[in-house]
Amino acid sequence: QVQLVESGGGLVQPGGSLRLSCAVSGSMFSFYGMGWHRQAPGKQRDLVATITSTGTTNYADSVKGRFTISRDNVKKTVYLQMNSLKPEDTGVYYCKRDGGNYWGQGTQVTVSS
Repeated sequence: QVQLVESGGGLVQPGGSLRLSCAVSGSMFSFYGMGWHRQAPGKQRDLVATITSTGTTNYADSVKGRFTISRDNVKKTVYLQMNSLKPEDTGVYYCKRDGGNYWGQGTQVTVSS
């Protein structure tokens, strides 16, 4: 059974940083690509960043240069380092595993002064 559990969200001032974590249970973590998505209030869920099984990354234009996705295959965890946060980064952040409809429960990020 595959379960994804996000953590690390919270309230941060503009310009601040947060690191999100997504711990994945189940086998063969290293074989699958992973992604982070976010959903702002009243908006659709959008892709933020992805990382393939071999470590290739891709980012939405809105977060390029500020966010970094990474993975630790031993810990079966994917991370999202978020720097220079802006109010428009506010939303619920979800991690997703490729190879099926596997989502975490989400973690709230609020960027506000």
